[in-house]
Amino acid sequence: MERKLTCIVCPLGCQLTVQLNGREVEKVEGNTCPRGAEYAKNECTNPQRTVTSTVRCENGGLVSVKTDRPIPKEKMSECMQLINKAVAKLPVAIGDVILSDVFGSNVVATQNKT
Repeated sequence: MERKLTCIVCPLGCQLTVQLNGREVEKVEGNTCPRGAEYAKNECTNPQRTVTSTVRCENGGLVSVKTDRPIPKEKMSECMQLINKAVAKLPVAIGDVILSDVFGSNVVATQNKT
């Protein structure tokens, strides 16, 4: 099986072709650096994403947040359910942990709020 991807590791956006045998990557072509090959292998075998969203603050406002490391792609919906239930206590500073240990990641604030 063949899968086509656009690498997102750097601004070059290499067009990658991945040869798969089931879920096993046999060959990656089109990458101009080793990071592109690694991206293609991970994307085909264990896709992960950084989740960005907002959390309601106790005063009714919103604060932007993100996971501090990628989580498994299949867990994004569950992560969003947890984020949607969360309420941030003010004041909030960039990097403050809003939710801890969400599928191996922390959900952290990406803006200051008072």
